[in-house]
Amino acid sequence: MNSLTRIKLSFMMFLEFFIWGAWFVTLGTFLFNNLNATELETASVFSTQSFGAIIAPFIIGLIADKYFNAERILGVLHLIGAVLMYQMYSATNVGDFYPYVLAYMIAYMPTLALVNSVSFRQMRNPEKEFSVIRVWGTIGWIVAGLSISYIFHWDSAAGIGEGLLRNTFMMAGIASLVLGVYSFMLPKTPPVKSQDKSSSISEILGLDAIKLLQNKNFLIFFIASILICIPLAFYYQNANPFLSDIGLENPTGKMTIGQISEALFLLLLPVFFTRFGFKKTILIGMLAWTLRYVLFAYGNAGELSFMLIIGIALHGICYDFFFVSGQIYTDARAGEKYKSSAQGLVTLATYGVGMLIGFWVAGYISEYYRAADVENFWQSVWLVPAGIAAVVALLFIIFFRDEKETTANATDKPYGAETERQELTSLP
Repeated sequence: MNSLTRIKLSFMMFLEFFIWGAWFVTLGTFLFNNLNATELETASVFSTQSFGAIIAPFIIGLIADKYFNAERILGVLHLIGAVLMYQMYSATNVGDFYPYVLAYMIAYMPTLALVNSVSFRQMRNPEKEFSVIRVWGTIGWIVAGLSISYIFHWDSAAGIGEGLLRNTFMMAGIASLVLGVYSFMLPKTPPVKSQDKSSSISEILGLDAIKLLQNKNFLIFFIASILICIPLAFYYQNANPFLSDIGLENPTGKMTIGQISEALFLLLLPVFFTRFGFKKTILIGMLAWTLRYVLFAYGNAGELSFMLIIGIALHGICYDFFFVSGQIYTDARAGEKYKSSAQGLVTLATYGVGMLIGFWVAGYISEYYRAADVENFWQSVWLVPAGIAAVVALLFIIFFRDEKETTANATDKPYGAETERQELTSLP
């Protein structure tokens, strides 16, 4: 890959995740303070991400992989996204806001796979070249968060009071417009010609790999993956509103510590895999969820603010040690025949079904405690996902049998392009 192509792809990744980080992190705070949304209305809005994740494989499998250049579809979707972002910026109530955010998520979620396609098709050695480009996506997310807190101060107490969080949608919309136009300047990425012109719905959604669930270990892992998405949904839906509500300064900027942590622990993951094996590594990830929410439950914005910072920093262990480890385990378990289908099945189950359940559970729990007018509202909320993660970890310990062969297969595989390909279709 020449230097110009590398720069183009890096800027593409930067914008792709800058757009997401520019509005999604503060969405819960915006809904509550600007649109007076209830907890269940907030859950409904966040659930649009899951609907987008469920629909995305159809757009990629039935359209992008067969008929049009990936970079052109990427451009069109982001231009549509720019228009929808302006509509979200202009909405004055949840009823007006919801159809636009639903349409936006349906348009945006497929772009996570499209930027992968554009990138990998330009690479001769993805294992060495891809990480250098993908890291710019994480940088984009971090820059968006830091800009909101430290440059524009939209998430400060004064900014929230003046309704300045609405500007995050305008910022994301402008970035989406830029990426939409810029996408047509990216290297041409036509559909891959294949002798097999037909792909069944079951292949596109990964349902061909459902036979893997006959293996007890994989079934336990599969169920655990869905259940652990409930604590994950609590974080995405409630973390920023929580930090803002208790008065932590620059909450969005401080939340970028989680993305920095994610990048660092991604580098350490192969070491843990080699030394401890799959079961212990994934258990560390589960227990980190429990610890994180206990820290949130008992920390505060004053003398115990270090507990909140540690909880945010645990994001790298929470995400990498469970979800990325799970992708490696799935790859090792599936074999050549079901590699793509198995990853598609797990992605559909987690970011589609699991997160959908999680957002609604988070919404119902928060709604219940608000209606009950409990004295320590946030403490009560955070102890629920902490308990769920602890129960999932306990069940995993009891029912998952540590197979030396599986661990060996997983750790023998090069930790490179295949893992990164799957990681890119996930939450940053």
